[in-house]
Amino acid sequence: MAEQLDALTRLVQQHVGTHTGEDKMSIVQFQAKAIDPDSKYQPSNGLIGKIVRGEKYKVTPELVGALAAGLGIDREIAAAAAHFQLIGYSEDELKDGAPATVLKRLDVEPGAPERAVAERWASDTGK
Repeated sequence: MAEQLDALTRLVQQHVGTHTGEDKMSIVQFQAKAIDPDSKYQPSNGLIGKIVRGEKYKVTPELVGALAAGLGIDREIAAAAAHFQLIGYSEDELKDGAPATVLKRLDVEPGAPERAVAERWASDTGK
């Protein structure tokens, strides 16, 4: 089992916030773009503010779709970030595909932390 990362939160924080520049947008600008194409769900400015501040929030499929649209990334990448945040990944799952893309976007390398968690899990569970 891999260490869980607050990956979805960090993806949003990389691109949205009060310290705007060429690579960041304001919460209002992001909210205008963050509309799930399937359900038409659009998170409130307050919810986006909670995400930017790193506060707890409920991750739903509609929110994942809206955040992906707002960030201009594939839904698969946002879903992998949500999976990281809620469940985690095993080291083998981090080699390619969407999970590997999330790690690259977050500038995180799989390795020692994941192995330590996996070893602790094996020790605790006997598996």
